Amino acid sequence: MIKSEGIHHVSLSVIDLNKAKHFYGTVLGFKEIERPKFDFPGAWYQIGAQQLHLIVDEVSSTLRKVNELNSREGHFAIRVNDYEETLAYLKNQGVQILEKPKSKSGFAQIFCMDPDFNLIEFNVDQETMNK
Repeated sequence: MIKSEGIHHVSLSVIDLNKAKHFYGTVLGFKEIERPKFDFPGAWYQIGAQQLHLIVDEVSSTLRKVNELNSREGHFAIRVNDYEETLAYLKNQGVQILEKPKSKSGFAQIFCMDPDFNLIEFNVDQETMNK
């Protein structure tokens, strides 16, 4: 059996590092952290106790080709403190979103995409929304 401690990081392929850094650093406000000097471009971000690693790879087979918010496709999820505040912030930033406040998952969900169509979910426990 593998004795895990949690997820350390999620890695995403991107095409345009400047656009990706603007989205994750400026629009979403994630803190960029030091990245080793690999022989390929990328950026790392700290999100709570976990990290997000962006890797420039124009021919990656994991890049989505469709500019469509589809919550059933691969994505990573970030737990947020306040659904309405997060929703208002994303709308104010002009981010295209898909709202699922009463998802059968038990999470109130907001889906969006980065400039390379990588899907991101922001969620809160539905029970905490009703208090």
